[in-house]
Amino acid sequence: MDMGVDTGIFSDAFHLSTVREADRVLDLFERGLRRFGASHILLTGLPLPRRSVTKLILRIVWPDVRNGGHVIDVATGDPLLGWCLGARRPFVVRGGRIEPVATPVKPPAPPKGALASELIAAAGGPAADLIAVPIHDLHPYQGCVLIAGKDLPISPAALAGLEFYCLIAFRGLIEAGRLDVARPGDLSERERHVLQLTAIGKTAAEIADLLEISQRTVHAHLQNASDKMNASNKTHTVVEALRYGQIGI
Repeated sequence: MDMGVDTGIFSDAFHLSTVREADRVLDLFERGLRRFGASHILLTGLPLPRRSVTKLILRIVWPDVRNGGHVIDVATGDPLLGWCLGARRPFVVRGGRIEPVATPVKPPAPPKGALASELIAAAGGPAADLIAVPIHDLHPYQGCVLIAGKDLPISPAALAGLEFYCLIAFRGLIEAGRLDVARPGDLSERERHVLQLTAIGKTAAEIADLLEISQRTVHAHLQNASDKMNASNKTHTVVEALRYGQIGI
């Protein structure tokens, strides 16, 4: 059944939106994903540079088909998480490769070759179908839903319905207090402000005047932001801060 077209997934989303208890939200959400066809499920936040993903995982049901079904540990550097960080809409992985999905907004070009992802390998490697739903619409939170299974519906309509369902679930988790939008390594409010002004072309002297601080303090905030974003220069810091949802334009 194509739940993106069928009203089932929207009915599930409506029901989920009325639940206020976090564990119940997670249980119902997992149940809905299984009805969608998922045998493997990962719900997680996306970590900031040089930070672990472990404490951001909300639920993982990802048995490793290579070793009898033990649930794997998720590596922070798994390329699927990195792709979720850059993507803004759901995408499909088949045969270990990201497939382009028809959307109104042109997605980034998929990487060439198969992804060296332990998540894909544990779900069955090239035999596994996988759908990733990045969560970037609950700013400043960044997360993703990864599911794998043998008969996942992957039409544009199904993916749109799944994306809506995931967004409702994550919004419910925030409202229930289970999901904190802040992450270890976030920029401070002043670091964000300085970097935001830098992003629109303000010089250190202009920023100092606007914020009524010294240029030395401006440079200190920029250096701190650069360290947190693991960036090599000011421009790179701005780019990474945008990518990780720390600032907006």
